[in-house]
Amino acid sequence: MTGSATSDLYRARTGAVSTTVGEGPPIVFAHGTLMDRTMFAPQLDALADGYRATAYDLRARTDRYAPGYDLQDLADDCAAVLDGLGHDSAVVGGMSMGGFMALRFALAYPDRVDGLVLIDSMAAPHEPQEQETYGALVDPLEGSREGVPESLAEGVTQYLFGETTHEENPDLVAEWVDRWQTYPGDAVYHELHSWLDRPGIGDRLAEIDVPVLIVHGEEDPSIDPSRAEPMLEDLPDAEMELIPEAGHTSNLERPVPVTEAIRSFLDEHH
Repeated sequence: MTGSATSDLYRARTGAVSTTVGEGPPIVFAHGTLMDRTMFAPQLDALADGYRATAYDLRARTDRYAPGYDLQDLADDCAAVLDGLGHDSAVVGGMSMGGFMALRFALAYPDRVDGLVLIDSMAAPHEPQEQETYGALVDPLEGSREGVPESLAEGVTQYLFGETTHEENPDLVAEWVDRWQTYPGDAVYHELHSWLDRPGIGDRLAEIDVPVLIVHGEEDPSIDPSRAEPMLEDLPDAEMELIPEAGHTSNLERPVPVTEAIRSFLDEHH
């Protein structure tokens, strides 16, 4: 189903829609910057035979992308999504920005989290130089209702996809470049600034006492796997799966091994 499963509260707040398939223990996926719920289509297709799997659009992919918001707002949105789906709790999966949100959701709503799946994400903040670089990329987009310029859309592919994907699956890269050019510039500006200067939460990870799967592309050009590894020690119950030949969107670039890792994790713990 599309859209109807999302709560009235969340729709009123963001105008977002969701896609839900299957029956069984629930898992809810939140996408990363510049992506949308469709990036989880391979996972939803594979999990539908045993789980109730949902992927939803975060604020930036709606017509209510402004004014500014932060990761706590996105965590509150996720709670509204669970309300609309009728879930007291669920496994929450997030890619990059979605993972930043998922960690904060687990801290804010501990009774509503059965587990976490963190895809190409981390608990640490971005370094000042990264903040400056990323901010400079999107600052020209502030207030713009025009689509993201083609030159910028093509440029950011270096941050989203791994070297192997660029070489072996250029059609996937081109598909998303075309899609990014349909996004209002201001939506991308607010999306990136929702997390750009976030503080680190490594000192609070011990509070997240649920099973956690960390999935990370070995070729991630934005968040090196080594930056996710500290979560293995800081989280009480975490495991990590490295995905060869995958970049920052590993579940999209190499859906089969990522989905197998998620399915194994869910089958073991839920």
